[in-house]
Amino acid sequence: MQFFKQRRKQTNKENVPAMEREHKQPEAVVLSADITQNIQTLQTIYENCCDVVFRSFRIGGEVNATILYIDGLVNVEQLNIAVLPSLMTKQAAEATTLASFLKESLPVSSLTTVQTVAECIEQLSSGSCVLLIDKQPEAVALSIAKWEKRSLEEPTGEGVIRGPREGFTESISTNLSLLRRKLKSPKLKTKAKTFGTYTQTTVVVTYIDGLASETLLEEVEVRLSRIDVDGIFETSYIEELIEDNPYSLFPQVINTERPDVVAANLLEGRVAILQDGTPFALIVPASFYSLLQSSEDYYQRHAISTMIRWLRYLFLLVSLLLPSLYVAVLTFHQEMVPTTLLLTMAASRELIPFPALVEALIMEIVFEALREAGVRLPKQAGAAVSIVGALVIGQAAVQAGIVSAPMIMVVALTGIASFTIPRYAAGIALRMLRFPMILLAGSLGLLGVMLGLLLILIHMATLRSFGVPYLSPMAPMQWEEMKDVLVRVPLWKQNKRPRLTGTKNRTRQAPNQKPDPLEGDDQLSKGGQS
Repeated sequence: MQFFKQRRKQTNKENVPAMEREHKQPEAVVLSADITQNIQTLQTIYENCCDVVFRSFRIGGEVNATILYIDGLVNVEQLNIAVLPSLMTKQAAEATTLASFLKESLPVSSLTTVQTVAECIEQLSSGSCVLLIDKQPEAVALSIAKWEKRSLEEPTGEGVIRGPREGFTESISTNLSLLRRKLKSPKLKTKAKTFGTYTQTTVVVTYIDGLASETLLEEVEVRLSRIDVDGIFETSYIEELIEDNPYSLFPQVINTERPDVVAANLLEGRVAILQDGTPFALIVPASFYSLLQSSEDYYQRHAISTMIRWLRYLFLLVSLLLPSLYVAVLTFHQEMVPTTLLLTMAASRELIPFPALVEALIMEIVFEALREAGVRLPKQAGAAVSIVGALVIGQAAVQAGIVSAPMIMVVALTGIASFTIPRYAAGIALRMLRFPMILLAGSLGLLGVMLGLLLILIHMATLRSFGVPYLSPMAPMQWEEMKDVLVRVPLWKQNKRPRLTGTKNRTRQAPNQKPDPLEGDDQLSKGGQS
């Protein structure tokens, strides 16, 4: 808790961002009762904007009015069929007051009164129409937004065998509706904010009232309030601006495309950050072990999920240490290898002109290049290029005497092991750490490998994610929360939520949830006898 208090002391009113002072909205002027003046002001602002439409007409054939909208953001069909004809009828002219007619007779779901030019710009950018009326010192925003958006699809980077197949899209309203379908309680709170001087990107902070700690919510608010940039296009921008240690290779924020993952983390007391224009949501705080968990761990039987988790931990070590151990053993510790295997490896390396260190670095760099090429190429050609390139280059390199066959196997096993890590950000961090580990192994042998591991562990132990230790609940040890780390205990044993930033409402289910079929069997047998 002391961490949050220290962070709050550092933020004060004098710390107003420079960009906020420099980029004061010049359009923040009050609308005039003269419609001509309002139109001239907005036309000046939207000069050389061919997609901004000014449509002038008379309400009921008597009152001058102009409706503004941005082509492509507005449902033009609804505007032409429902809105404009309703405003041009005689009923509009005979109405007692224009305001009452708009509220009672206009077929629009939402009406908002705007009083400044800046509010008009905000409504136009959000896809609303702005209705300017003569002799009225205010305008009316009509919510008839409609723009193209992608349909729901399964996330390609987080596929599961069993579980929901829907993923977030680039529409924040769609994403919030997907969350509402998972969490139907009104305690799911959503707070909208706008970031970016020019992009005006909508960002929504979501949490469950009564589960998320007040200290965590306040810390999220403080960090977001410090953001003052010209534009935000993806949640990675926000991630870089709110994480605890920006120089660390390890991700300190969870990013996901799956609504079920966000909902499950919200039920554990975490906070999610969604952004308009991207399907990726951020979840804070994060721990190292949460990055190694998949949503499918909770959709399979607990014994199977536990076995798969141990397999991930094993291949995590393989991905990080296998090339460095191979280099260390061949360079400094040949006595550790059985004689028969050592003779085989020596025969394969007889014509290789490079030491094991250079050989490993060459193959790792080539493998990373092939992987990157497979990602950037079109899907139809990406997989073929990766597989064919690996086969052709590997075979040619062995025949040319540049690398040995055992090194090809080591690099291939390392690449396969790195694919078992569920989170791409965690996997790429281990891929980057593999190179300094190889250099330490080639310089100091197994001593260098142990030194590298100690440095990594020390760094991870000092990391925090919104005040939560990165290696929690193992460091510091919290036995109650180990039920969902190295193993995945049955759901009927997970009675408590993890202790993230407090102990608020830790009970997640009633006790004695273990299934007991014997009682039901007794009742059935009695019913059969009767």
